Amino acid sequence: MSQVPTDLRYTKDHEWARPEGKLIRVGVTAYAVEQLGDVTLIDLPPTGSDLQVQERFGDIESVKTVSEVFAPVSGEVVEVNTDLEESPELVNEGPYDKGWLILVRPSEPGEFERLMDARTYEDYLGSLEG
Repeated sequence: MSQVPTDLRYTKDHEWARPEGKLIRVGVTAYAVEQLGDVTLIDLPPTGSDLQVQERFGDIESVKTVSEVFAPVSGEVVEVNTDLEESPELVNEGPYDKGWLILVRPSEPGEFERLMDARTYEDYLGSLEG
């Protein structure tokens, strides 16, 4: 089964969220990367974009498919991982570190707490495979 870091929160769409001070770093999970295969292109919103929870904020293209990514929390995009423009494969190599997607200044504090913790996400993944 995919690695599921315990310090993150998760969505049913396989995005992860990590609090960093007053900001939240967002990416896609190892499970999502396994399903996608080799990532070839990533389309992300510009800095300053407003996100709404569970709304699409970008796309990840791979050799297999194009997959939409959805916001785990509402807020303003304060940073985008520009390294992914030249090296989208960073998502494959390290989805929880150098392959992160965006950094968000959340506007709804309770949304992060409503995301799945690692144990709940692992149970969710088990239900998909069973």
